[in-house]
Amino acid sequence: MCIINSSKLIIPSTSFYSLCRQRPSKRHNIRVQRLNRWRRLLRKGTAGRTKKMVVGIKTDIMQIKNLKLYMENQSIIEENERLRKKALLLHQENQTLLAQLQKKVSNPQNSC
Repeated sequence: MCIINSSKLIIPSTSFYSLCRQRPSKRHNIRVQRLNRWRRLLRKGTAGRTKKMVVGIKTDIMQIKNLKLYMENQSIIEENERLRKKALLLHQENQTLLAQLQKKVSNPQNSC
């Protein structure tokens, strides 16, 4: 950019020239570089490893929790079965005792 003033050629200073000129944003370049790097890592498969590792760790944690809950559920089911059998035995014992009591009441013995 040159300014002509009464047939004299004046070359502008570099600071003025740098102020007038539009510079591309460095942020844009950094974003593009990061994006390109991410794409390159994805192609190689290294960027996905960290994400897969995190997902894998989460699934492992969920599987461990699931296994613990399953084991707890199984122990509750076993305890429930034991209590059910115990209740059945108590019910049968109660029925036999009630039948014996009814026999004694229906057959009064001579008690003097």
